Amino acid sequence: MLSLRLSQNKKAKAFTRLAIPYNPYHPEPYERWTLKGLYDLEKGEILVGEEFWNFVASDSIYEELLDVFQEVGEELRDEIDEKFAEFRMRR
Repeated sequence: MLSLRLSQNKKAKAFTRLAIPYNPYHPEPYERWTLKGLYDLEKGEILVGEEFWNFVASDSIYEELLDVFQEVGEELRDEIDEKFAEFRMRR
């Protein structure tokens, strides 16, 4: 994507980021020891959870996204449980 963007506009502002779409430590900040000293989370070198999804959407949509996942999960609960039951039977 970066090369395509720059091939069309040499003055385009492009940012390279590492992204983790889910923060298992939520609501606490992501603080994995293996990243210490490698990346600067404060400067946005890695976008985690809420920061990632809001960046992708160019808007503050994270809470709305969580609400959608919750609603769909409730609606499809029986189907989801059936699929997990199938996986357990295959082992």
